[in-house]
Amino acid sequence: MKTAPMTQLQVFLAVARHRSFSAAARELGVSASAVSQSVRQLEAQLRVTLLTRTTRSVAPTEAGRRLVEAAGPAMGQALAALTAVSARPGEVVGRLKLSVPHAAVPFVITPVLPTFRARHPRVEVDVVVENRLVDIVTEGYDAGVRLSEAIERDMVQVRLTDAFRLIVVGAPAYLARHGTPERPEDLLRHECFTFRSPTTGALYAWELERGRKNWRVPVRGGVVTSDREVIMALAEAGAGLAYAIEPAVQEQLRSGKLVRVLEAYAPTVPGFFLYFPSRAQRSEPLRLFVETAKELAAKRG
Repeated sequence: MKTAPMTQLQVFLAVARHRSFSAAARELGVSASAVSQSVRQLEAQLRVTLLTRTTRSVAPTEAGRRLVEAAGPAMGQALAALTAVSARPGEVVGRLKLSVPHAAVPFVITPVLPTFRARHPRVEVDVVVENRLVDIVTEGYDAGVRLSEAIERDMVQVRLTDAFRLIVVGAPAYLARHGTPERPEDLLRHECFTFRSPTTGALYAWELERGRKNWRVPVRGGVVTSDREVIMALAEAGAGLAYAIEPAVQEQLRSGKLVRVLEAYAPTVPGFFLYFPSRAQRSEPLRLFVETAKELAAKRG
């Protein structure tokens, strides 16, 4: 037996649902005679009677009921799936999967995502927040967000933020008790909150610079965590020093909860960039996300 044509099956299910050829015809936007012909063709192919017809009513036969029960839900799911992926003129439908480090969320995701979703409500955005270095191609991401130094050279890079400084901060109460470090090596005598690289497992060394000279200070402390909020809460409480993205702690600096330490040694990094393999592979949802991020970044600047 040949496979039943989907169009004829859809017509039969509409008639069975409405128990009327004319009502099914109105739903499908065709004539009642076309509906009747489709059902007859399906019955001829299956060699069974699917509908009992009288002058007043239409009802499925036993074979018709079995077909409705077996094919009806699947057909409904298929039609729903087609509707879900179909787009109106000018509308974009799709999915965007991004790998984003915790530190970039306040600068890239929080300010951009509400506007992007409002403009493109049928684009599903999957934001995976993780600090490890990700192979976005192998792991099925559309794009990633990182500092430029962590991005492979063969990737396309799109700037999302301005350059910023990485600074050492501490609470006035902590500095009053333990003194203020004057040189990078002084940090070795202080309680410093650091984190492990999710890629290598090594503790992160704070990077400082002045002129052409650079330092990687292997700071240590009693707390190791990748959670920025935990680090900032401990620093504000006067429990130790923290290494932070300067724009992320502007409020604490203005209020005096935290102060800059070793400011003359604060390195400047180019900022956060969105990266992906090539422009030729860029999806329409990704193109629109880049467009929205760049527009909002220009307004903030």
